[in-house]
Amino acid sequence: MIKHVREDIKQIKKMDPAARSTLEILLLYPSIHALFFYRIAHFLHGRRLYFLARFLSQFARWLTGIEIHPGATIGYGLFIDHGMGVVIGETAEIGNYVTMYHQVTLGGTGKDHGKRHPTVEDGAVIGAGAKILGPIVIGENAKVGANSVVLKNVPANCTAVGIPAVIKNCKGDCKDCDKNISHSIPIEA
Repeated sequence: MIKHVREDIKQIKKMDPAARSTLEILLLYPSIHALFFYRIAHFLHGRRLYFLARFLSQFARWLTGIEIHPGATIGYGLFIDHGMGVVIGETAEIGNYVTMYHQVTLGGTGKDHGKRHPTVEDGAVIGAGAKILGPIVIGENAKVGANSVVLKNVPANCTAVGIPAVIKNCKGDCKDCDKNISHSIPIEA
């Protein structure tokens, strides 16, 4: 858990120019508090202590305004900037060094069984108010614009914006488009 906390702090220092010290981050950043409680709740959830895990996650929600289900899987260096209103569902998977802003939802559509929530791969950035719904994948280093509603996969190194979201720009090797050409195409599953 110490390694996770160190990586989380390191990522906050890298991504937030307002972060002045490690002490400030530890004491004043709700992202760190929510992740601390999540990691304990996730441990309990893995030991089938479901009620205790959910109780702890709901306490963290009350304390921070960030709701992370104890069944979610989260890697190193997640930075939830401003945090309030973030919801991360039970079967969500989040890779390493992901950045999310306030009011982001990684939720289900209500009609899926088993894997019901999104997978967000390493280095992705999710803008404020974005709703990412269903068992879809947000690719490595992809970006989702503020207030976008994403219902289909977003390829690696691409940007998705709008309601419903469409791809506006891809960088690198994207099978859906030419390199570095800005365009609008529907997101394919």
